[in-house]
Amino acid sequence: MSVFEPSSENTREFRNALGRFGTGVTIITTAHEGRPVGITVNSFTSVSLDPALVLWAPAKASLRFNTFESATHYAIHVLDQSQTELACQFAKDAEKFDSCDWHWNDQGVPLIDKAVARFECERVSSHDGGDHAIVVGRVLRAANFGGEPLMFFGGEFGRFQGAA
Repeated sequence: MSVFEPSSENTREFRNALGRFGTGVTIITTAHEGRPVGITVNSFTSVSLDPALVLWAPAKASLRFNTFESATHYAIHVLDQSQTELACQFAKDAEKFDSCDWHWNDQGVPLIDKAVARFECERVSSHDGGDHAIVVGRVLRAANFGGEPLMFFGGEFGRFQGAA
């Protein structure tokens, strides 16, 4: 067991502690200068059911930060456990759309055709969150396709296994 006060000297230890919280894995998509762009994110959560609001937190250090933080519309795709490679590709390259089937929605946002669930959003607000921004979006359209979600825990991808 390690007990510590988070500081700039122990960010790896803090990150390791955060990694003990298992999360789902998403790809968030938007358009920039008429081209589809995407980014892999695990900082996604629901905020409100009425109105339907969700949030996610892009890192300010990301080369894609300005594109996503200022996007008026975007889509959040909850990935299936079979989409580990896609998650890795979008983590490295914003334009890996040749690796998946996709189409444009009415707001000009690229939608990945296969996912466990999808949320098409309009940005409501963005807030400072230290080295990240906290982006809140109103869900315009949601889809639940079913399947088994891709999970992220301890720096690794995996699958969900329910308690017996």
